[in-house]
Amino acid sequence: MEHRIALLGFGVVGQGLAEILRDKSYALRSGLGFDGLIVAISDPMKGSLYHPEGLDLSQALKAVKDTGTLDAYPDTPGLIRGWDSFQTIRESNAETIVEITFTDVKTGQPAIDHCRAAFQCQKNVVMSNKGPVALAYQELSQLAKEKGVRWGYEGTVMSGTPALRMPIVALAGNEISEVKGILNGTTNYILTKMEEGYTYEDALKEAQSLGYAEADPTSDVEGYDAQYKVVILANVVMNTPLKRDQVSCDGISSLTPQDIESARSQGKRWKLIGRARKEGEQVVASVAPEMIPVTDPLAGIMGATNAVTYDCDLAGPITLVGAGAGRKETGFSILIDLINIAREQL
Repeated sequence: MEHRIALLGFGVVGQGLAEILRDKSYALRSGLGFDGLIVAISDPMKGSLYHPEGLDLSQALKAVKDTGTLDAYPDTPGLIRGWDSFQTIRESNAETIVEITFTDVKTGQPAIDHCRAAFQCQKNVVMSNKGPVALAYQELSQLAKEKGVRWGYEGTVMSGTPALRMPIVALAGNEISEVKGILNGTTNYILTKMEEGYTYEDALKEAQSLGYAEADPTSDVEGYDAQYKVVILANVVMNTPLKRDQVSCDGISSLTPQDIESARSQGKRWKLIGRARKEGEQVVASVAPEMIPVTDPLAGIMGATNAVTYDCDLAGPITLVGAGAGRKETGFSILIDLINIAREQL
């Protein structure tokens, strides 16, 4: 079944998704009956394209690779250039808007407004941006429900690792009393290197050189990235309207080699743990470095890998391990939401 898609943003994730749809088109059609057709791309830096019958993904990817923009995409009859994001939402024939713009995580914009506009136009939205889900979950989920459309955001917590879909689908029927995890690969990589004898400063420099950490690593190392993800897990998995300011937050920048050695001598290991735990009728949430026993499944998670444990009343503790970032991984998180939306429309 053909499913028409508009991309808002054509950076790493957008290009990763385009590559997947190009390279796996036959397998997706023949195996799943899914025919993802990108009809529009709108990017404030790279330009915009719209064709109601679909764009040539190889040509779009080549144009951006060769020139950094979509200007070199060949002109064809019916092609429209120059639409901004809101015009793309309102005037394209896309059924689903893929929102992967550069978004201010503190405000959730422009992604929150993109979601509002799409839902008002009765179009689905799929995204990997954390901001809208962490800051406006109740409003946007209600609006999507009222308009009869779907909102997919699997990639907001652990990229292509199904940290949201697994508990909702595979663990349905359980009461989940606690969710805790290693939700930021940068900090986990730094702590792994510190166990190998690096200072915090040297471990951070190596993480930056490998692309795990940004030039300004504050959001990662002070725990803010994990804080947003805890909010999302509480809202989506535990059905609790938690706000960011209700999640206490402490990062790893003050940890010393002496702290690492002290944990080792106790048979423990430092990890930055994000958690949300039910206490009576409330959910108490935090992000902080913790010394956890080496026997804990989370203690064995090394490098830039992420993991999350769900404490279930029927299934017991279930730990999910996987990548928390990456071009293809996040592209896959978008794809699986698109596939599930298309399945429900059959």
